[in-house]
Amino acid sequence: MLKAASPTVPRIERAAKAEPYRDQILEWVDRCRGNLVRVHEELVAQGVAISYPALTAFCRRHGIGHEPPAPVGHYDFPPAQEMQHDTSPHRALIGGLEPRIETASLVLCYSRMIFFQAYPVFTRFYCKVFLTDALEYLTGAAATCMIDNTHVVVAAGTGARMVPAPEMAAFAERFRFTFRAHEKGDANRSARVERPFHFIEHNFLAGRTFADLPDLNVQARAFCDKVNATPKRHLHASPRELFAAERPHLRPLPLFVPEVYALHHRLVDVEGFVNVHGHRYSVPYRLIGRQLEVRETKDRIDVYHGPQLVASHAKVLCRTFTRVTVPEHRPPRGARPSTQPLPEEHTLAQADPPVPAYAATLKHRSAGRGTQALRRLLALYREYPRVPFLQAVTLAAQYGLFDLDRLERLTLRVIAKDYFRLSPDDEEPES
Repeated sequence: MLKAASPTVPRIERAAKAEPYRDQILEWVDRCRGNLVRVHEELVAQGVAISYPALTAFCRRHGIGHEPPAPVGHYDFPPAQEMQHDTSPHRALIGGLEPRIETASLVLCYSRMIFFQAYPVFTRFYCKVFLTDALEYLTGAAATCMIDNTHVVVAAGTGARMVPAPEMAAFAERFRFTFRAHEKGDANRSARVERPFHFIEHNFLAGRTFADLPDLNVQARAFCDKVNATPKRHLHASPRELFAAERPHLRPLPLFVPEVYALHHRLVDVEGFVNVHGHRYSVPYRLIGRQLEVRETKDRIDVYHGPQLVASHAKVLCRTFTRVTVPEHRPPRGARPSTQPLPEEHTLAQADPPVPAYAATLKHRSAGRGTQALRRLLALYREYPRVPFLQAVTLAAQYGLFDLDRLERLTLRVIAKDYFRLSPDDEEPES
């Protein structure tokens, strides 16, 4: 500096230690598919005296095996144009354990209002549950919902060619928005929702304990209220303040928002339980062997026998398979279910003669308790006209016919004679 009479420090020009081996490095980078650890091992094996840091610095300086980072994009959104939805797995301390949970998040791109919840798994049912809660929290929906190419929403295609599943498209139509998917590898397109997951893991979940999953979601909602009211330096305002300008532009919610539910048909097992996602819920023991309709909602399991609600349980949200039993669903102490009369037997005993006597004989001639035979007989009694059916039962009892298929054919023959007999005047004249 003194000799040059300049305050600028002169740059030291010196050859890199790896420069004499440039051709060998290029050859081994290609053969090792860019793995510099393997390249260093092969160079050392050939007697090249070079350290691994010197090798990586040389490759980085000359762009060998390293692509220059691409500049990130920047997107500006007017109010209510887009909202972004995504999920991410996390670990949370729930009930003394640390199970895996699926965290779902929705962010309005203009105001950065965020809403997130956690679920044991994330299926289309839980996706609709979450989006319903999120849109009610935000009091409206943006025009489009940007998603990752997830099978939960997508039926076929990726990116601009994505086709949503019919039930998800119908769900979006109800709230007047459309699903869009970003192109594969373009995670920067959904940065509004990707970035908060790091914040959720290191600010909300860190150091917190939860009694159960509903407790976690209650605290998550309160945390969203707090975060949305906190001023952001890069926004020069809080999301809540920007949301005041965005809210009038959102698509309003329907006048009636129906509860999200999934229907299952389950056969009551021999212990008096129905199985939903591995968890077993009790029903009245008299319904053993019946096929029932199970309605699964966000927090309830309701069981129906026809239009009648026969059981209702709080939904189990943990991953450990659980058995939920209501004492009233069990038989009285000392009474065996097999000794109790069947509901069908009680109904047939009060029917018109000769049905009670025919039913008693049918039960005696059937295997076991005769449950299936009595149910079939009761169905015939309810479906066919009363008088023809009683005539058919009388004939069947007279001739000892207890095959219900033959009884049904006999009933149809009697009905045909009574209702479809043609008189000579009704016949068409011969041409």
